Amino acid sequence: MEVTKFKATQEPIKARYSKDAKAAFLTLKARGSASESTVTCKVETGRGLALAGIHPKAGGTGQELCSGDMLLEALIACAGVSMRAAAAVLEIPIKSAAVSAEGDVDLRGTLGVTDGVPVGFKEIRLRFDVDSDATQDQLDQLIELTDRYCVIFQTIQNSPRTSVAMSKVRHR
Repeated sequence: MEVTKFKATQEPIKARYSKDAKAAFLTLKARGSASESTVTCKVETGRGLALAGIHPKAGGTGQELCSGDMLLEALIACAGVSMRAAAAVLEIPIKSAAVSAEGDVDLRGTLGVTDGVPVGFKEIRLRFDVDSDATQDQLDQLIELTDRYCVIFQTIQNSPRTSVAMSKVRHR
């Protein structure tokens, strides 16, 4: 979306949500399916199916997407959009930006090899390399707002309440 159209579109939305908090609530959903014959999960995306599998360092083929990579990709997408939106609102000129993320996982936890080794990312690093005429103070403000308003980054930092359930279904 073009910057001026974005700003014009967002203002009435912000005004509405400041008056009606319930209107701002959004439930996002995702679906997938796992089959009997493979150790994969087909994830329904807005653009088709993504086939997720086990990372080769944990015994996978490497032909499917790694969910850890997908999490970092979601972080990059959200952070890049959040940074661009904040730059638009603050009128900070950004000619281009490269966004990268990397994370460290100790696979002993995932594979159950060593007791006490946690499952999941131990550390995630997010980086922006920007081409801009902005001052350092502007860039500092931009990274602060990007961090604050990036939904994925805030979710990772603040761990929401979670739950898991399983129900048995029979297909005839």
